[in-house]
Order: sequence, then C-alpha cells, then structure tokens
Amino acid sequence: MASFFSKFKEQPHADDLPKGKVISFLNQKGGVGKTTMAYNTAFALAEEGHKVLCLDLDPQANLSLLFDAEKTGETHIHHLLINSIRELKALHVGSLVDDVLIKDKGVDLLPAGQELSGFELSVAGINSPRQLILKTFLEKNDLLKRYDYIIVDCPPTLGLLVVNILCASQGVMIPFKADEFSRKGLAHFYDVLGDVSEMGITRAPDVLAHIPNMVDLRRKQESKDLKVITEEREHALTVDPFFNRAQLVKSQAQKKSVFSYKSKEYLPLQKRFSGLAGIITKWNEQYEH
Repeated sequence: MASFFSKFKEQPHADDLPKGKVISFLNQKGGVGKTTMAYNTAFALAEEGHKVLCLDLDPQANLSLLFDAEKTGETHIHHLLINSIRELKALHVGSLVDDVLIKDKGVDLLPAGQELSGFELSVAGINSPRQLILKTFLEKNDLLKRYDYIIVDCPPTLGLLVVNILCASQGVMIPFKADEFSRKGLAHFYDVLGDVSEMGITRAPDVLAHIPNMVDLRRKQESKDLKVITEEREHALTVDPFFNRAQLVKSQAQKKSVFSYKSKEYLPLQKRFSGLAGIITKWNEQYEH
C-alpha cells in the first residue's frame, strides 16, 4: 500500500507540466524570409505579454545577427545540443544554457554558429534516437516551463537538423515565395512531415499557416503561382500576402523588430505580425482539446 501511495505522489501536478509550445518557421528553400517572419512574430508574441525564446538553428546565423549575438562568443546552440548527449561527453564544453542565452531585447535567444552545419556528422555514431536530440535538450533544461513560446528559425534543408526540429515542434509556420520552386519545396516538406508522423516516436506538428512573402502581384506569373499553391494546399490556412515594404528592410538593417517603431508607417506591418501571433495563440488555446 505504501508503495502505491509513493508512486501516486510522484505523479506530476498539472501545474508542473510544460505549458510552452515550440513553433518553427520552416522552408527548405532559402531566401523566403523565414528569419524575418520568425523574428517579428516572436516580438509580436512578446508584445502580447508572452515570454518568448528564439532558437537560431540555421548555420548561417541570420537570426543571431539581428540580435547582435554573433559578437557574444564562441559557444552557441550547437555546443548545448552536444552537451545534452551523454555518449558525446568527450566533446562537451563547460557552458550551460544560461551562459549562452541572450536576454537584452525583450525576447531571449539561443544563438547559432557555423558548427551547426556539422551537426549530422557529429551525432552520426550515437545509439540514442538522433531525431529526438533537440526535444530531449528542451525537456532536460525545462525550457518549455520557462517560456510560453519557443520560436525556431530553421535551416533551408530537410536533413537531420530539420527532422529534430519537427520532432520537437508542436506547430509549423511556412513562409514561401510564390514560384514553382516553392511549390516543389512545399511538396517535399509534406513528405518529410509524413515521415515524422510514420516514425511514431512523437506527435507530428500541426501546420498553422502558409505565409506568402515578398509578393509582387503585378507579375502575372507570380499571381498565377500563388493561386495554384493556395489551391493545392487548401487543407491549411494561407494568410494574405506580405509585400515588399521599405519599413521591413529598414527595421532589419537597424536590427530592430517592427514593434520598435512608433511611426504610423509601421502600423500595417505591426498588425500583420500581430495577426501571425494571433494564429499561434488561438491554435494553442485549442491544442490540448
């Protein structure tokens, strides 16, 4: 009887369970604005009062550049992921999550570095599930308890790093350009998503929205491609297009989110990114039901 009650007491209280959600911005094609979308949506969520962490998992480290984090030192997310794997103890470094965390912009960041390009090779010989390294890292460090949302900027590939991201994510946002390359890229992404689902080791993430970006509807072919992509992917929400705006270029050049500006000319962009944040929060309210 005593052992029964001791086991009962060990069950986690509902308040102790992780509440945070991992939302990845993903497209295997580069140059579609993943970093811009992830960065400004993270700040839109923070504007609503949520505690937000960004993970830069692209070796190009463009998200880290927006946070000025490329100047902070040699240790980054790649080293923390390797630290979380017991079998790779010989490669561990003496840094913890809070040693690497960038916390000075209202949204926190775990920065990237070039070493991420060798992630797949680094973990090739381990026996533990290689697809769950990121998920295990987030759980071991209680990051889903510390943050309401973890926004991931993904590399433009569909390799092991992206499979890790999909296995760790609950939701995916897909920025794309309206062209034939993106149409093919979306088809490949859904194939990989199906593979993750078939693995059966974790719940595959929900696709929350397709985000047409850098759209110029004056080009007939672009309008046609956007219509085809939207119709082919009608099972998922496609939001209104984001057009090329000088304000977005300016804010990126100054390494600021659109929410850093009080000028009325930034209001339309602020509303658009608040809309993306609203898609995420509305989905989150229904996720467990």
